Amino acid sequence: MGHPHLPTTEAVVTAIREIADAYRLELTVTDDIGADQTSRRTAAGAFTVLDPDGSLPHEAFAELGGSPAVTVQVFPEDDAKITVDGVEFPDVPRDAVPAFLRSVYGGLAYVKQRAFPPGQWLIVPLPGDETYKELIFRGGLSRWLARRIR
Repeated sequence: MGHPHLPTTEAVVTAIREIADAYRLELTVTDDIGADQTSRRTAAGAFTVLDPDGSLPHEAFAELGGSPAVTVQVFPEDDAKITVDGVEFPDVPRDAVPAFLRSVYGGLAYVKQRAFPPGQWLIVPLPGDETYKELIFRGGLSRWLARRIR
C-alpha cells in the first residue's frame, strides 16, 4: 500500500485516531461495511455489492469529543463530510481529512465576517494554499466559533 494518499476508509480512520490521540480527544467511530449499510452508492450500479477493486464498500463515521464538536463521515467514494460545530464541509477529499483536522485543532481555522453580503464563514486553511470555507448559518455561531472571529 505504498500510496502517499489515503486509499481506504481504514487509512483515514487510522489518521483520525492519531490526531485524536495527539490532541487528547475522545473518539467514537462507527463503521458501516457492505452496500446495504452505506448511505450512498453513486459509483456502483444498483445491484453491485462489491466496489470496483473487489472490496466491500466501507463507510465510517467518526465523532471527536471536546470543543469544537467535530464529526467526519468518510464515504466509500473517496471523499468525506466534516462538520465543525454544526458547519458542514461536504466533499472534502479523503486525503485532505488529516490536514483539515490539524488545521481546526491546531488553531489555524478562523471565522471571517463580511458586511456585504452579510455573513460569517468558517475558513480552514490547509498546507499548500488549499482553503476550505463554508457559510455559518445565522444563529449557528458556537462559543468556539465566536472566539475564532478575525
